[in-house]
Amino acid sequence: MRRKERSAAACGCMRQKICERRSAQREMTLAELPVGTSATILKVMPHWRGRKKFADVGIVPGTELLMEAHAPFGGLMRVRVMETSMALHRDDAAHVMMRRMEAAE
Repeated sequence: MRRKERSAAACGCMRQKICERRSAQREMTLAELPVGTSATILKVMPHWRGRKKFADVGIVPGTELLMEAHAPFGGLMRVRVMETSMALHRDDAAHVMMRRMEAAE
């Protein structure tokens, strides 16, 4: 029985390590990105209604962007993609997966 207990404990421990690894990699949606943070686009959800429209302005995997501002009451956010600053709805930003850039130390 001790082996089963250990394996169950190890399983819980592995889940925690996976969660810690994900947070250490700093993966999040564009909607969760704090102001002043740079990030790289990992993935754009395939069934997102604005996917083609935003691909035209550079919101595609591999592109770096900077979160410039959030609207005071939530709905809009301003991001800088390449040399363009644009407003984006938070609902649309939730469909873009990002990886935060590591701070240079």
